[in-house]
Amino acid sequence: MSRLLHISASPRGNASESLALAGAFVGAYREAHGDVVDHYDLWDGTLPAFGPAGTTAKMTVLAGEELSGEQVAAWDAARRVFERFDSYDRYLFSVPMWNASVPYILKQFVDVVSQPGWVFGFDPEKGYTGLLRGKKAAAVYTSAVYGEGRPPAFGTDLQEPFLDGWLRWAGVDDISAVMFRPNLATADADTGRRTAHAEARELGKRF
Repeated sequence: MSRLLHISASPRGNASESLALAGAFVGAYREAHGDVVDHYDLWDGTLPAFGPAGTTAKMTVLAGEELSGEQVAAWDAARRVFERFDSYDRYLFSVPMWNASVPYILKQFVDVVSQPGWVFGFDPEKGYTGLLRGKKAAAVYTSAVYGEGRPPAFGTDLQEPFLDGWLRWAGVDDISAVMFRPNLATADADTGRRTAHAEARELGKRF
């Protein structure tokens, strides 16, 4: 049986468009597949920082040297997050747009789990190799102002390219996406919302 992990990057609870869209996906997924679905709220306080001790540990590992002192605890904390993440074969990311890109908590998650021998391998001559093989991902993206085809004054999309690029770099190349990007300042969003929720349910059924 496949296992799906929903990784959510919005702190807005019931007011979140991305969480509502993800809920439509998850409901349809459960009805169609009956598989295990778990939720990792990145704002629940369990995501460790990856600061001086963590980055030093990463470079120590890349150099093939032994960890010591604070490095050990930082590396172990990151490892626990990765092992939880890696134990699933399917992922759903719900991602609101913040300042043209993703919420910082999602970038923190990426930086915590993206470690040598876990998410990537590296060869000095051949470069990076993604290690998350045999997995698939879906993402729901929301934004309140930016939308494809709108003038530059309405923003730039650094949201989907960031997550899609990271997943492919990590070895996940089976990726699907649903967008809900109304201009809430000037337009009635209800039609677009209904369309996006229908797309999310359809994707959940076949995912």
